Parts: sequence; structure tokens; C-alpha cells
Amino acid sequence: MSLATVVGDRVRAVLPTRAILATMGRAPRRDLLAGLTVAIVALPLALGFGISSGAGAEAGLATAVVAGALAAVFGGSDLQVSGPTGAMTVVLVPIVARYGTDGVLTVGLLAGVLLVVLALVRAGRWMVYVPVPVVEGFTVGIAGVIALQQVPGALGVRKPEGDNPAVVAARAVRDFAAAPHWASVGVALAVAAVMLVGVRLRPALPFSLIAVVAATVTAELAGLPVATIGHLPSGLPAPSLGFVDLSAVPALLPSAFAVAALAALESLMSATAADAMSVSGRHDSDRELFGQGLANLAAPLFGGVAATGAIARTAVNVRSGAASRLAALVHAGVLAVIVFAAAPLVAGIPLAALAGVLIATAVRMVEVGSLRALARTGRGEAAVLALTAVATLAFDLVTAVVVGVLVSGVLALAAVARAARVEQVALLAEPPEASGREVPGPRPDRGDHGEEERALLAEHIVAYRIDGPLLFAAAHRFLLELTESAEVEVAILRMSRVSAIDASGATVLGDAISALRRRGTLVLVSGVRDEHHRPLDALGVLDRLRADGHVFATTPEAIAHARTHLRERSAPADHDRTAPADRDRTAAGAGAHRHRHPR
Repeated sequence: MSLATVVGDRVRAVLPTRAILATMGRAPRRDLLAGLTVAIVALPLALGFGISSGAGAEAGLATAVVAGALAAVFGGSDLQVSGPTGAMTVVLVPIVARYGTDGVLTVGLLAGVLLVVLALVRAGRWMVYVPVPVVEGFTVGIAGVIALQQVPGALGVRKPEGDNPAVVAARAVRDFAAAPHWASVGVALAVAAVMLVGVRLRPALPFSLIAVVAATVTAELAGLPVATIGHLPSGLPAPSLGFVDLSAVPALLPSAFAVAALAALESLMSATAADAMSVSGRHDSDRELFGQGLANLAAPLFGGVAATGAIARTAVNVRSGAASRLAALVHAGVLAVIVFAAAPLVAGIPLAALAGVLIATAVRMVEVGSLRALARTGRGEAAVLALTAVATLAFDLVTAVVVGVLVSGVLALAAVARAARVEQVALLAEPPEASGREVPGPRPDRGDHGEEERALLAEHIVAYRIDGPLLFAAAHRFLLELTESAEVEVAILRMSRVSAIDASGATVLGDAISALRRRGTLVLVSGVRDEHHRPLDALGVLDRLRADGHVFATTPEAIAHARTHLRERSAPADHDRTAPADRDRTAAGAGAHRHRHPR
């Protein structure tokens, strides 16, 4: 099969089918209402995130329209809503500061290509392995960064130079102290308060838009000295690749990888959340990556920044009764109408009002109940959460996720090491093997031998049950525990409860067997699972035992062999002890015979 055929098959696998597109006509009234509701909520967020990214309010609107429409049609979730998000803004701010607007558009284009590649190589399935504490940690970190980014707008001062949001916020506070702008502070706090209080009283109402409209009208009527968005183009620019500088692409690739990773992670998280909130929704991870890739390829052509699936807007979409991807498409269409028909009105929105919207959004992103629950699960999870959040604030989101995943991996390995154990078990009360296989005939531990032989078994045989995963994290502790046993003639290693074994575990098992054999102990192995033969056979761990007939399917078979072995070893000694008496009886018998039959 040629490469072109393989690629063609993969592309066809991630394109929307007729059945998927046909779902957009099953409940159009519900979808129209839900799409309108989401657009009302998304408008101030798109404006705010566009401004926060440094690319401008028009970039946020273009992203919501273009990326929102393409992701709705080609994505893998029927209920997902895409557009500019706070998490993406966190990553884009330093890119804009370093490379300018053209640089961030190029990064979005490259990220789109990477997302399409991820979809074609079926990378969507791997995104589910990000631990929950890492997700919660970077959500808290993102919320902190978004709030810090709004400090200059809320204080009514020009955004100071710098990449780190905490440093920029501190400089903004310093500038505000030198020349206070209390009108901006009042507008930002009022908008945030209306959103936070209103959502508790009437969650169904779009308080973000209500608060922004009220702030805009009040500022205009009262003549408040607050900065506004300013001029907005009436429509989207013509598509163009003029921003691409091929010579700058190598320098932008690391940023593109970071944006693609974040877009994949956040989009799949949002799609999973949509599945959980809906009755029958199930997203396709690879198709979702493909849709997000196309969205990010197209958005920069119209001046938009990188986009992802938006959890908050997706939640509004589901709760508003959306039945298909038509709702997300309507959301993009409504925003497009606003861009073309209401640009002058949007231009008068105070920047402080948008800052208040995003501050309230950041506050609502932090689920205190989830944080408390994770903190109660253990110190390890709490440490990962805190470390990820701090790394997000101090460095960037991708670095924070990598650090969080690595620390989670180390903690998981430590838990695996603690779970694996070697336990000496009683021979005379062995339960059947986990596999359920039994040996025909009498069980050697069911009373088919006398008390003397029972004592012999207990005195000369020891059985070890190995539980849990025998991986490199636990292997050396296993070796120490096993080889510190007392001197015995036979050691039975029960492997039926080993859940996993890797090359390190197999190697250490071989070392333990060799150490026991050097001490003169007969080693018998029982209950090796079929899937564990590969690492053991690859390293030849059981070759010698198998050749000697010392590998058994079940423990009873191994005990029977051990009993036979002990009998054979004790037979010569018994013969030596009984030979003199036998000779006396033989001689006496011979004498009597001679007496009865004299020659």
C-alpha cells in the first residue's frame, strides 16, 4: 500500500460523514436559540481575549467567526464551541511581544499544520493520559495569569513592557499609583461584580453582555474618562498569506509546537466535558484535532489568532439545549453579523469593562470544590496541582504541563513500587490459582499425606506469592526481600498475581532465581501468565528452569513436585537407617531356614 493511499484513507477517516452533517437538521429551532445565546456570551470574551493577546479586538472576533465555523463543521464533537480562549491567550502574549502580530499569525498557521498531522497519526487517544491534578493545576494557573493580564486595563493604564504577567501587573500598579484612574477601576469592578453575583442568581442570563452594555452606556452618558476599544473594521479582511516570513519559520517552530499542544489538550478536554454534560454525545478525538487544525490554518488568513475548543462557551451551548453542531455554526454566523453590522457600537466598549469580564471569568474558572477534593486525596496530588499552577505563573503553560506530568509520573512509579510485594504464604492452605486451572487428582495440600509429611513440607519448602506489577521501580526491593529468606530446600515462586512485568523486573527475577540456586535451593515457578512470557523469554529468565521441568501452570503442581523431590532426597537416608535391622531379620530368617532344612 502506497503512502498516498494511507494518507488518503486517514483523511477520509477524519472528514465529516453525511450522517454527521445530517444531524444538523434534526432540531434546528433548538440549535438556533442555543447558537444565539452562545454568541451573546462569546462576544465580550472574543473581544477581551483578542485584546489580551496583543493582537487586538478585531483578531479575537475574526478568530471566533472563522475558527468557530470551521471547527463546528469539521470537528469531532457535535456540541463543541471553538474560538479564542484564556489559556491560548497566556501562550500568545509572549509570542506577540517577541515576534509581533505577523509572528503570532504565522505561529497559528504552523500550529494548524501540526494539529492536522496529529489527527492523521491518530494522536487523539494519547491526550487522555494527562493526570487530573495537572489539568486542575494549569486551570488554576491560567486563571491567575488571565486575572494578572487584566490589571493594566482595569486600572486604566497603558500596558507596561514585559512578558511575565506578574511583573507586568506590578508595573501597572506602580503606574496607577503615580496617576490614579478611578473611573476605570469602578467600571471593571462593577462589571465583574454583576457577572459573579448575577450568575448565582440567574445562571441562564448572559450577564457578561448585560454588564458590558450597561458599562458602555453609563460611560457614554456620564462622560467617564475611560479608554475604549476604538475603531473596528466593518468586516473581515481579505484572506492573505502576506504575514508569513519563511526565514522566521525555524525560530517560530518551538512556539508553534507549544500552541498546537495546548490547542489539542484544551480542545479534547472541552469535548470530553461536553460529552459528560450531554446525554448521548461522544466525540471523535482524531476528528476533533483535524477540525481544530483546519480552523487554525484558516483563522490567521483573516487576521485571527490561534483557537481551541472553549469549555465555558461549550457549557453554555449544551445548557442552552443545543442538539447538533448547527448551534456552534450559528454562533459564528451571529458574530459575523455583529462584525459587519455593529462594528461602530462595539468600538465604544470600555477596555475596563472587558477587563472586568475576564477577571470574573478567571474567578469562575477556579472550582474550589474540586481543589478541596483533590487535596483530600493525598499530598502527592496536591503537590502536583500546586506545582503546575506555580509553573504556569512563573514560566508558561506548556512547561507547566510537562513538569506536572513528569512529577505525576514519578509519584505513580512510587505508588507502583509500594503496590508490588513479595509475601511468604502457607503451603497447607493454598487457594486455587487465579486462572482457575486445577490439576486432576488429589490436591497435595488437602490431607493426602500424614502429619509427618506435613511437617516435612513446612520445614523444607517455602512459597512466595508475588503480587502487583514487577516493574523497575519495585524490582530491586523485590530482590532484597526474596533473597533474604531462610535456608530452605525448595522455594516456590507464585507468579499468578503479577499484574505486569518489564525488562527490569524480569532481569531482577532472574537474578533472584540465580542467587537461590547458588545457595542450593531448588527453585520452582508457577502460574506465569501468558502475556508475561515475552519479557521473560526474551531475557532467558526461565530457560534453565523450563529445561529442568521446574516451571508449572499451577501451584499445586509445583507443591507435588517439591514433595516428590523431598521424598527422593530422604529415601537414601531412610535406607541407611533401616539397613542393619533388615540385615538382622534376613540373617535370622536364613538361620531358621537352615535349621528346618539341614543339608
